[in-house]
Amino acid sequence: MSFELINSDLDAGSNPGFLVICDHASNALPEGYGTLGLDPSEFSRHIAYDIGAAEVSRRLAEALHCPAVLARYSRLLIDLNRGADDPTLVMKLSDGAIIPANRDVDAFADKAEFMHRLAAFHEPYHAAVAMALERARAAGAVPAILSIHSFTPSWRGVARPWHTGILWDRDDRLPAVLLDGLRAETDLVVGDNEPYTGALKGDCLYRHGTQNGLPHVLIEIRQDLIAEAAGQAEWAARIARLVGEAASAPHMGDIKFYGSQSDPKG
Repeated sequence: MSFELINSDLDAGSNPGFLVICDHASNALPEGYGTLGLDPSEFSRHIAYDIGAAEVSRRLAEALHCPAVLARYSRLLIDLNRGADDPTLVMKLSDGAIIPANRDVDAFADKAEFMHRLAAFHEPYHAAVAMALERARAAGAVPAILSIHSFTPSWRGVARPWHTGILWDRDDRLPAVLLDGLRAETDLVVGDNEPYTGALKGDCLYRHGTQNGLPHVLIEIRQDLIAEAAGQAEWAARIARLVGEAASAPHMGDIKFYGSQSDPKG
């Protein structure tokens, strides 16, 4: 399978009020792809996966006793946090590294391989997320989606000041509580849609959160803070506490459509 499920059995008492997802959990590749023509050392870098994010996601799912869906393969194979028509779905160049086996993999050149990766890896992951949300709704919950990512301490030689970033679009139900809670911890520098924006057309949260009217947030954590087990446990506990407080925030139990900044104006 192209994904890993955690606490998926709601009948066993798993909490349907939250769903943790991790789009860039793994640096592995499926059989037959070798190293995509890259030096194996490249797979220890952020271009292959979000360092520390998988472990934080697992610990967070454990703390909340909620389901989680984690990617099983590297983002260099196909990026699960991109829509099917996004030109960066299969990356050909990432932070200075050319990916030889991806050179022609797109909807115009090697369309057969492009469609294979969509069908074999991208769509099963999103189907698993959709199924987890459907099961939560069937159990009477309006599940809040927590997407866990990590970012590099510096980018192109410039240090990034943030310890964490809260990425969101127009739905502020979860982001507002998390931003307030994190900023109350005065030793943290917290980014509001930094170092990236949460308004990305067709991304994972657009597809499963925005379009379904479900509360959702993407949480970015700086990689040096969660590279080791102690930091992973600390951040999972912190997020679990804050999202637990958010459960009683206004409209968290509602299906509410906010739309997206990336939607066509009209």
